[in-house]
Parts: sequence; C-alpha cells; structure tokens
Amino acid sequence: MKGKIWKYGDNVNTDVIYAGKYTYQQLKPEEMAAKALEDLDPAFAKGVKPGDIILAGKNFGCGSSREQAAACLRAAGVQAVVAKSFARIYFRNAINLGLPVIQCEEAADALAAGDEAEIDFAGGRILAKGRVFSFPPLPASVLGILEAGGLIEWTKKKLEKK
Repeated sequence: MKGKIWKYGDNVNTDVIYAGKYTYQQLKPEEMAAKALEDLDPAFAKGVKPGDIILAGKNFGCGSSREQAAACLRAAGVQAVVAKSFARIYFRNAINLGLPVIQCEEAADALAAGDEAEIDFAGGRILAKGRVFSFPPLPASVLGILEAGGLIEWTKKKLEKK
C-alpha cells in the first residue's frame, strides 16, 4: 500500500499525539482519529488518508504511557510510523494495538512531507523516490499480531484454535 508521508521532528510526545484532556473520555475510534496530532499539526486529522505514513525523528512517542497515542493513529488509518527511534513504551503499545512501528534512520533523513512511500514489512523495505531503505524485517510473531489487528485479537484467535 502506498501512502503519503507526514513528517515530524524529534521528541514527538504522547501529549501532542493524543492530548491528555481526552484520556478519560470514552471516544469511538473515529472520534479518537479526529483528535490525532491536533496540538502538533491541526491539519493532520482532516488530511490523513488510509495508508498514510508518519515519519519522525528520534524518541517518537516519549512521555506518558497512554495507549490512545497509538490507537488514534491506527484509527486515523496510518499505515505505519517510521522514526529514527521510539520511546520504549510507545513502541510496545503500538504493536499491541496493531500499529506498525519501524526504526529506519536513513528513511527519516532522506524523505520529506508529501513524498509517497510503500512499506514491505516482511521484506524490511521502504520504497520511495526511486530508492530502497532497509530495516530489519518484522518477525513472524509481530506480523501475526499486526495482521490480527493487535495483541488482543491475536490472542483470541490463538485461543479459538485450541
């Protein structure tokens, strides 16, 4: 799937991804998507399309451990977040919620907002601007979680097979 890149800098924290004032509100996924990145980029929620990609610098998802910061991006249709590095808890929350997160410094440096890219998760490749950017392919276990839509759905499917 090809998607447009939305590019941000270093230390994009969970409070600008999904503002704390919404944390304890019971919002539907589409309502969460409408709040995504509103304090960092007010145009994002209105302009993002299914399959788009967020590209960022170092330490993406730093701050609090709120799961909504990954859930709102997934609900908005974001195909993946590609960054130079991730905050540890955000990285795990994203996988658990079915949002692919890829560490690829070369792509983060070379690509710009508005570029189009395609990601091959199993092959460990980002294709953009006639170039190939490599990252470690996602393990089968992680791909299974992502394909199931997150860890809870993956676990349900595993239990159904027993």
